[in-house]
Amino acid sequence: MIWSLMTLLPLPALTDNYIWMLHNGQEALVVDPGEAQPVLEALERESLTLHTILVTHHHGDHTGGVPNLREATGASVYGPAHEKMPEPITRLMEGDRVHALGWDFTVIDVPGHTAGHIAFFAAPAAAKPLLFCGDTLFSAGCGRLFEGTPAQMLDSLHKLSSLPDDTRVCCTHEYTLSNLKFALAVEPGNQALADYDMHCRSLRANSTPTLPSNMLLERNINPFLRTHLSSVADAVQSHDAAGVAAAGVFATLRQWKNTFQ
Repeated sequence: MIWSLMTLLPLPALTDNYIWMLHNGQEALVVDPGEAQPVLEALERESLTLHTILVTHHHGDHTGGVPNLREATGASVYGPAHEKMPEPITRLMEGDRVHALGWDFTVIDVPGHTAGHIAFFAAPAAAKPLLFCGDTLFSAGCGRLFEGTPAQMLDSLHKLSSLPDDTRVCCTHEYTLSNLKFALAVEPGNQALADYDMHCRSLRANSTPTLPSNMLLERNINPFLRTHLSSVADAVQSHDAAGVAAAGVFATLRQWKNTFQ
């Protein structure tokens, strides 16, 4: 994908991760490098210099490649202020900005998956907006709550879902098909969801990434962005009325997903 002379690449890594690379033909930035080798290979293949590393949270499958990449390239590393990270990094909080490759990336605090998780959002004048959301928002899903609360995650998802319709949503795991299976169990009558499931099955049959998604699509198919709608709330109520009474729709939906097969 090329936007205003910028190219966006999902680099497959580990089991089901994507390391996102954005480059202008000379310099590159990467997001959440869980391992170094896919990045080093892409840099050599594309004849690029690594300028910037952005990290959304502390989990090893998002940070494992940082030390080797920093040693090999001297790239600047930016990450969340409130999480233990590979040092040295520039620590970022809500509203901070990172200028890289001529684009400004604004930091959004999105706790939930981890306590200090952040996301990076860019809205350049001549290109579609871009969101690097780590493990907070997935296509048709959201991250598990390892450290944060359901209320925190719901607030984080509200922040992200308010971004422009055409925002490219760059998630860091290829979980789309499994998420869609669950989403269809929640909203079996959602035609947009059924259509997207067929589309993604075709992509994966050809080993093509389902990502990036876009925010308008996610609002139409992602149950975790749709808990305010009766189609989702009623399904959750039918599944676990006691859970809804005790913890609310979102928390019960997340727990349902945790045990769904």
